[in-house]
Amino acid sequence: MKKIAVLPGDGVGKDVTEAAMKVLEAVGFKADYTYGDIGWEFWCTEGNPLPERTIKLLKETDCCLFGAITSKPKEEAQEELLPELKDKGFVYSSPIVQLRQLFNLHTNLRPCKAFPGNPLNYRDGIDIVVFRENTEGLYSGVEFHPLPQEVFDALAKHNKKMVRFGQHSLDDIAVSCRVFTREACQNIARQGFEYAKKYGYKSVTVVEKPNVIRETSGLMVREARKIAREYPGIELWETNIDAQCMWLVKNPQDYGVLVSTNMFGDILSDLCAQLVGGLGFSPSGNIGDDYAIFEPTHGSAPKYTGMYKVNPIAMIMTAKMMLQWLGETDKAKRIENAVAAVLKEGKVRTYDMGGSAGTLDMADAVIGKL
Repeated sequence: MKKIAVLPGDGVGKDVTEAAMKVLEAVGFKADYTYGDIGWEFWCTEGNPLPERTIKLLKETDCCLFGAITSKPKEEAQEELLPELKDKGFVYSSPIVQLRQLFNLHTNLRPCKAFPGNPLNYRDGIDIVVFRENTEGLYSGVEFHPLPQEVFDALAKHNKKMVRFGQHSLDDIAVSCRVFTREACQNIARQGFEYAKKYGYKSVTVVEKPNVIRETSGLMVREARKIAREYPGIELWETNIDAQCMWLVKNPQDYGVLVSTNMFGDILSDLCAQLVGGLGFSPSGNIGDDYAIFEPTHGSAPKYTGMYKVNPIAMIMTAKMMLQWLGETDKAKRIENAVAAVLKEGKVRTYDMGGSAGTLDMADAVIGKL
C-alpha cells in the first residue's frame, strides 16, 4: 500500500483537500495517508512554516498531496510572529520553494485543458501543458539586500555595467540572482519532449528572452536545441516570453507543450490557467527523480477559509495527476472523465462559474459521475 503525506496547509487548502480526499475514496484508491503541518500557522507560532517533523514525514512517504499556503512579504511576516519569537532571527521562506529544492523536484508540470461546457473557457479546444524548471532561476533564493561590498566589487570586476550602480548606497541596492545550470536546462527540455512524444504533441515551444537576457535565457535555448535533435518528429519552436503571452491570448490552440524556466514558467502557467477557466481548474505536480508533491496552483484565499465556497476541481485534478504518477492510470482517467461530465452537464457550478454550489457539492457531483 502506498504511503502518502497530506498537507492541507492554510485557508481554502483545507477545504479543497477534504473534497479531493472524498473523490479519492470514492474512486477506490486505497493508501496509508498521514497528515502533516505546514503553512502560516506554524510560521506565526514556531517561526518555521515548514517544521522538521513535516520534512521527516515526507521522507517516509511515496509522494505528497498538498493544499495551499499563505505567503506574505518579509516585513508583514515578521509582524505576525508571536511576540516572543520576534527579533529572534527568524526569516520567512516559502515552504513550497524549500520543498522543491530539498527534494530536487526539478519539474513543475501544469496541464491546462479546456473542458467542454465550462462557461469560463476562453476558447474550446485548448490543451496546453507547461513544463517549468522548478529549482533554479530567480526562485533559487540567491538574493542580497543590502548588497554586501564584496559582492558589489566582484560583480563590478567582471562586468563594467555594474559600475554605474556605484553612485548608490549599498543599502539602496537589492540583487536577485538568476542562476541556471546546463543540467537543469537540459532536463526540463527533455521532459517536455518526452511528454510530447508520449502524448502525441507535434511541437515543443521553448519560451525565454535570449535577445535581452543573453547568458541565462541563451543557455536555456541552446540546450533545448541540442535536446530537440534527439526528437526528429517533433518541431522546436522558440519564442520570447512577452510575445508568447500575446500569442497565447490570440491563438491558444496553436500551442501544446510549453517549456520555460522558473519565473517565466510561473507566469505562463497562470496565463494558460485563465484561458481554461482560471486557477480553480489548474492542477500541478512538482516532480523529481524519486519523489513528487502535487498541488493546485491557486493560493489559500484566506477570506474564504472554512466557507467551503471555492472550486475544488483544480485540487481534484491534482489528485488525478498524483494517481497517474503512481501508475493508477485507470482511476486517474475515471476522475478526469467524471470532471468532464460534470462540467459538460452544467448543473453544478461553484461561484466562479456563476453558480451557488459549494466545494463539497462539486466533489459530490464528481463522485456521482464516477
